[in-house]
Amino acid sequence: MSGNIRLLGDTLAVAKAEGRSALIAYLPAGFPTVDGGIAAVKAVFDGGADVVEVGLPHSDPVLDGPVIQTADDIALRGGLKIRDVMRTVREAHEATGKPVLVMTYWNPIDRYGVERFTAELAEAGGAGCILPDLPVQESGLWREHAEKHDLATVFVVAPSSKDERLAAITAAGSGFVYAASLMGVTGTRESVGEQAQDLVRRTKATTDLPVCVGLGVSNARQAAEVAGFADGVIVGSAFVQRMLDAEDEAAGLAAVRALAAELADGVRGKA
Repeated sequence: MSGNIRLLGDTLAVAKAEGRSALIAYLPAGFPTVDGGIAAVKAVFDGGADVVEVGLPHSDPVLDGPVIQTADDIALRGGLKIRDVMRTVREAHEATGKPVLVMTYWNPIDRYGVERFTAELAEAGGAGCILPDLPVQESGLWREHAEKHDLATVFVVAPSSKDERLAAITAAGSGFVYAASLMGVTGTRESVGEQAQDLVRRTKATTDLPVCVGLGVSNARQAAEVAGFADGVIVGSAFVQRMLDAEDEAAGLAAVRALAAELADGVRGKA
């Protein structure tokens, strides 16, 4: 069974052809429950997301801020397993036909087994993985199996990355490049900042891969701002916060669907 790296590439290409950035949403699997998490992914697709990253909750999430850490803790205390993450990917993709990636730290994959993980992700219809803590120089085993199963390997670059380092990272990656808009962890912020635009410019000088910006985007105005220079706008904490603030699951689904619609307008310049 092959993964959906081609679907991911085609989706990003369609957005570019439409003269806009793609909207990429992040939601952790198992939050607030496994079934509720699947429904939430479907809801953000219904609202207008082009791609969804499904988070694999981890006990030591070095890139994630307090909002996502809270959701991860709820999922882990609920007994979430990797098989539930794969189920989330499968059901979301089958219901929508859209690309679904997994965002995960390396330790869970290493313990689970690289071949097992990549084979199961491909079988579930996954498009690839975002691996924020896997050093490029140590990624050979992962990339070998990802390529075998037609899965994208998305690496994260940061404003601190030197040009030589950017070139090494983008040469090893596939699907797209995740550009962290600033130094620090995930979370909503008042301004995405000029650092992100400079990072995108420097990254694009090293690769033809789409460059998508995350960390800090939470509303349509910011999405429109980032869409002015990036191929994709990545939003996570704002969706999770809407779920946390909701009085019940139905209200949470309505809230994330509405936020996706607002952000979809933003990346289309309608904010």
